[in-house]
Amino acid sequence: MNSGPVFQLFGPAHLVVILLTIALPLGLGLAVRLTNSRGFDRAVAVCLSLLLVANYLGYAAYLLQHRQLVWQQALPFQLCDWAMVTVIIALLTARRGWSEVSYFWGIAGTFQAILTPNLSVGFPSIRFFSFFVGHCGIVVGVIYLIVGRRFRPSLGSVGRTLAWSELYLVATLVVDYLTNVNYGFLLHKPEAASILDYLSRTHWLYLLELNALALIFFALLYLPFAVGDLLQRSRQ
Repeated sequence: MNSGPVFQLFGPAHLVVILLTIALPLGLGLAVRLTNSRGFDRAVAVCLSLLLVANYLGYAAYLLQHRQLVWQQALPFQLCDWAMVTVIIALLTARRGWSEVSYFWGIAGTFQAILTPNLSVGFPSIRFFSFFVGHCGIVVGVIYLIVGRRFRPSLGSVGRTLAWSELYLVATLVVDYLTNVNYGFLLHKPEAASILDYLSRTHWLYLLELNALALIFFALLYLPFAVGDLLQRSRQ
């Protein structure tokens, strides 16, 4: 499962992935806005959703075929799993509530995973493709919602996303203790270098710091929209 070339942080393959994750949704979103085509918008939403589902199920089938699928480690309790569900629903239904959770989880959590992936194997391993298709697909969907559908978070969406995050934390902690699997990195820090390395080693304090870090990220992600709204009001 971990055999193959070693992953190189910010190596050529990683940089290409980051570039495509930003450029692809910008291009698709601008195309939808210029054409004002509902059919094109619907096609993008369906294709992105199908890609995320196919990647998730396809990698599970690959592990099962190679007898590497351990059920305790295959449960959908990574934050990115939940973010994948929210962004798919947001793309297919265009409901604001799902879009706001997708935005904060997708950028604060999933994009962080893209920048500092907990990944040991590199291009062109199956794990490399599955990891980045799954994670980048979420971020591509979120950026597309912002550019193509003009989604904008509100101050209230910060609080609502925090509430959903607490639900995720409680549910995942229960699963972590029952399976002894580190879903959401709630039991301990990831092995790969990340911003979580700066948090406490004391577990209860580590969880509190995770909540504080989430609030900081959510506030920073809302800040550009808040500033934009203030500037627009000042011109009126």
